[in-house]
Amino acid sequence: MIGDQDNPRGLDAYWHATLGQFTGGLSPAALTTAYVDWWMHMAGSPEKRFQLARQAMANEVPVEVKTDPRFADPAWDRFPFNVYAQQFLALQNWWGLATTNVPGLEAKHAQIVNFAARQWIDMMSPSNFALTNPQVQVRTRDELGQNLLRGARYWIEDFNRLLTRQPRKTSEYTVGKDLAATPGDVIFRNELIELIRYRPTTAKLRPEPILIVPAWIMKYYVLDLTAQQSLVAYLRDQGFEVFIISWKNPDKGDAELSMQDYVDLGVRAAITKIKQLGHDRLHATGYCLGGTLLSIVAAAMARDHDDSFASISLLAAQVDFSEPGELGLFINESQVTFLEDMMATRGYLKADQMAGAFQLLRSNDLIWSRVIRHYLLGERTHANPLMAWNADATRMPARMHSQYLRHLFLGNELAKGQFKVDGTAIALSDIRAKIYCLATETDHVSPWHSVYRLSLLTDTDVTFVLTNGGHNGGILSEPGHAGRHFRCGHKAEGNAHTAASDWFEKHRPRDGSWWPHWVQWLNKRSSPARLPQAADFEVLDAAPGRYVMG
Repeated sequence: MIGDQDNPRGLDAYWHATLGQFTGGLSPAALTTAYVDWWMHMAGSPEKRFQLARQAMANEVPVEVKTDPRFADPAWDRFPFNVYAQQFLALQNWWGLATTNVPGLEAKHAQIVNFAARQWIDMMSPSNFALTNPQVQVRTRDELGQNLLRGARYWIEDFNRLLTRQPRKTSEYTVGKDLAATPGDVIFRNELIELIRYRPTTAKLRPEPILIVPAWIMKYYVLDLTAQQSLVAYLRDQGFEVFIISWKNPDKGDAELSMQDYVDLGVRAAITKIKQLGHDRLHATGYCLGGTLLSIVAAAMARDHDDSFASISLLAAQVDFSEPGELGLFINESQVTFLEDMMATRGYLKADQMAGAFQLLRSNDLIWSRVIRHYLLGERTHANPLMAWNADATRMPARMHSQYLRHLFLGNELAKGQFKVDGTAIALSDIRAKIYCLATETDHVSPWHSVYRLSLLTDTDVTFVLTNGGHNGGILSEPGHAGRHFRCGHKAEGNAHTAASDWFEKHRPRDGSWWPHWVQWLNKRSSPARLPQAADFEVLDAAPGRYVMG
C-alpha cells in the first residue's frame, strides 16, 4: 500500500513515478540545483557577463557553418538561409560560452547546464522548421505539399502509438528468421539466462571455446544480427566453439534480482555448464555492460585463484566510471533516488527510459534528423536490421539497476577495489589473464577514453584496440565493410600507463576490420585445433530460444 509502514517512501515513489512520466525519468531537483548554481555564480561574475555582452556584439560568422552536418547541403549557402544558419550557430556558440568557465561553478553543474542548453538550442535549429529549411521548401514545392501531408499523417500515427505505448514497427525482420538466425541450440536455462551453443562448421575446433556475455540492457542478437553481420558466426567459422548468454527480459516478479544474482545465475552458471561439457579453460568475451560484469567475475575468479579464463576480451565496456561521458550527467544522488522511486512502483526500469537517455546524448542524429525526415520531408526511415534490434528493447530489475548505479556509477567501487562479490572486495589488478580491450571512436555510451582506463587499473598484458564507428556500429565491423579502420597498441605486464591522447597520437590507423585481428590474437592464446570430443548435452530449444522473445 502507498505510504504504509513497510514502505515509508511509498508516497514519494508514487509521486516521483507520476512526475517521471512528464520529465522523461529525469529528476527535476537535479536540473534545478544545477541551474540555480549556474545562475548565482553568473550573477556574481560581472567580468563573465561583460565577456558575453562583447561576444553578442561581435556578430562574427561562426566557422561551424561549413562543418555542421545540419547545414552541409548547398541550399544553405543561399540568402536568407545562410543568415539563419549563421545566427543559429552564433547563438549556439554564445550559450556554449555562457555555460562554461563560470568562476566558482561546480564542474558537474556546469556540464548539466551546458547539456540542457544544447538540447534547447538544438530544438530551435532552423533545419527543424519547414519555413526556414531550404531542403524542405524545395521538396514542398516539387510535391505540392504532399510531403507535409504525409508527415502529418506519420506524426499522428507516432503520437497515437506513444499514447498506447506501442512501438512503431520499423521493419519486417523476424527474430529467428532474419535476425539471430545462426544455427544453434539452447543447452541450459535458469531463471535468468539461456545459454546458446552454436553448431560448429569446421572439422577441427580449438579446445578453448568462446563464451560471450552481452549487456543485459539489450537483446543478445546484436552480435548475431544477420548472416552478413554476425560476430558469433564469424568466430564459429574460424574454428571456435561459441556460446552466448541470452538474458531474460525481467518483469515485476524479478524486482529483487541483484548484481550478485547476475554474477551467480548469469556468468558463473554459464561457465559451470561449459565446464561440464569437458572444457577446462575458455575465452571470455563481454560486450558493453556484459563486459563490466565479466570483469567483475574475472576479478573474483582471480581472487579465488581460478585460472579458467584463457583470455578476456572486453568490447566497448567500462570498468572505471570516473569519466563516463555525458551519460554520467544523468547519474547523481538526486537522479538515482528519483529512478529508485520510479522503479519501486513497477519493479523494473522501463526500456524506453534508458533509450530516451541515449537518444538525448545524440539528439541531432537520433531525434531531430528523424523529425525532419519523417514529418517535414515525409520520408519513413527504411527498415534495417540494426533498427529492428534497437526497437527490441529490454527492462532492468529494480534492485540490480539501483546497485549498478550506486556502486559502479556513483561510487566507482570497481575501479577503487571496493566492489564486493560473495561479500568480499575484488580488485581488477588481481587479473592475470591477458586482455583484449576494444573501444570505438564515437561511442556515446562507453566513451573510448573511459574504456581505455582499463590499462591503468590492471597489471596484466592489455592489447588496446580503437576502431572507428559508434557503440554498435563499431562492433558490427565485419571484414569487407567499407570505410573501416582501427588502431592497435599493447601494454605488457608491468609497463607504465600511457595517457589516452598520447596513445592516440602514437598509433596509426590500419585499414580494415578489427575482427581478423582479434581472431589472430585469440589463436595465439589457444591450444592447437583438434577433432572435437563428443559432448553430452540436452537440447532444450533451437536458437534463438525463448528469453529473447520476451
